[in-house]
Amino acid sequence: MEGLYLYCIRERADDRSFSAKGIDGEGEVFILPYQELEVVVSRVSLNEFTSDEIKKRAQEDLNWIKEKALAHERVVEEAMRKNGRALSLIPMRFGTIFKDRAGLEEIFKKDYFKIMEVCERIRGKQEWGVKVYLKERKRFEQEIRGKNEEIKAMERELATLPEGMAYFMEEELKEVISKEAEKELHNMTESFFKSFKKEAVASIKNKTLEKELTGKSDPMVLNAAYLVPGERIVDFKKRLDDLNQQIQKRGFYLEYSGPWPAYNFTFY
Repeated sequence: MEGLYLYCIRERADDRSFSAKGIDGEGEVFILPYQELEVVVSRVSLNEFTSDEIKKRAQEDLNWIKEKALAHERVVEEAMRKNGRALSLIPMRFGTIFKDRAGLEEIFKKDYFKIMEVCERIRGKQEWGVKVYLKERKRFEQEIRGKNEEIKAMERELATLPEGMAYFMEEELKEVISKEAEKELHNMTESFFKSFKKEAVASIKNKTLEKELTGKSDPMVLNAAYLVPGERIVDFKKRLDDLNQQIQKRGFYLEYSGPWPAYNFTFY
């Protein structure tokens, strides 16, 4: 039995052909029109792509999930490139499936005007991702030690203590330094996050990713997304490049990427 796998919803575009294959690697990607909107779908086996089956695969076969997620993303990005009005496209979450066209059309009857409002809100805008990493934790903590009066007072007291007592004082000092570093790190990442909002019409902080997911040895300290009007992209990227040069002096660096389908700004 087959169902419809839903990749995205977009405003009507002239080019409705797709080179990318569907999520199963075989099915053709095609368009279902609905008034001023288009739904990008492919047919899939409901036995293979039930919610329970996807959850099972997520636990047992990460490579399968990664492969299918990339296939999903390829279709969404191709749909976005074919749309002449940048990012008037609503990407769907991985694993969104309908049993038949009637069920899909029922959703559109209910939410059509809300979906059109979202398309209007994001028209002419691009989503960009910004990630900040801390490359030199020791260097950062050393900077904290040099300007924090409480820490400097503890270090002076530590120098006067006998060895046995000094050990316990050292452990306490390490804890104080760690807490102060975390506090300063929070303040800095908040400052980074806010510094790019001038060019963006919307922004969001996402959960930072672990090293296993980023593939980097340095910890991520900020994971943000911004919705930027097309005419401000150049200024936005320049601001990012300028800040990257500044924060490298303090042991940080940033990476940005885009444009992406507006996953973070298309809720309705």
